[in-house]
Amino acid sequence: MLTLKQLHFKYPKGRPILKSVDLTFASGSIYGLFGKNGEGKSTLMKLVCGLLNPEAGYCTLYGASTHERNVRTLKDLYFIPEDFELPAVSIETYEKINSVFYPNFSTDSFYSLIEEFGLFRKQGIAKLSFGQKKKVMIAFGLATNTPLLLMDEPTNGLDIPSKSQFRKILASAINEDKCIIISTHQVRDLHSLIDHVVIMDNAQIIFDQPLSNVSDALWFGRASKSEESKVLFTESSFGGKAILTRENQEESEVDLELLFNGVLTKREEINSIIKH
Repeated sequence: MLTLKQLHFKYPKGRPILKSVDLTFASGSIYGLFGKNGEGKSTLMKLVCGLLNPEAGYCTLYGASTHERNVRTLKDLYFIPEDFELPAVSIETYEKINSVFYPNFSTDSFYSLIEEFGLFRKQGIAKLSFGQKKKVMIAFGLATNTPLLLMDEPTNGLDIPSKSQFRKILASAINEDKCIIISTHQVRDLHSLIDHVVIMDNAQIIFDQPLSNVSDALWFGRASKSEESKVLFTESSFGGKAILTRENQEESEVDLELLFNGVLTKREEINSIIKH
């Protein structure tokens, strides 16, 4: 569906942001794009959308280059950036102006989500808080029904109840024809949604695995004394939880935050075990 091949990018007079990035995204999954602040997650999203052009390499959606910003390609993707400006119009007017660009847009779905978020179609966007504006963007993005939906730090600005609501809504939105990519450094906010993990570090992709492979190869929990020698990674801040090779253990829930920190610390070891 979406292919990134040998992408290179850096800003003028800056260090390389992306180096030789190869990724393939398939429909029917929610991808978590994780990395520390400044590691190029937002830049990668903008390259996918054609808002930035790579120094080398390419990005294609259904075989067509996204960098050309062709209308036939743009109608199949929607990007919710971390920071944005919305016009001083009502929610209803915003929908009417922008929905025409997306042939599969569902007006019913949009206003159903607006209502679920506690908003009203006649509300003026300029008077909304940042979190409420983010809800408008999320509702609109989901209502476009584009095959590819990209979200950059979508939970920023949302309070705790709204984050829970967001997870529930997004879980119901995914289907076999849709691919959702979520860029975030707030790993805990999305632990129940993600089914494929991509981790960036030092301008490169250092981990790219479906969650099923992770749970098949690794076990997350508190190691017994007899298992201490098998611990791959642990931190005191995780209350004694550790990553071990699964071996004969029962399947455990994947701790995404622990996995993220483990990969940053023991990248080669963890990748070797999963790919074995």
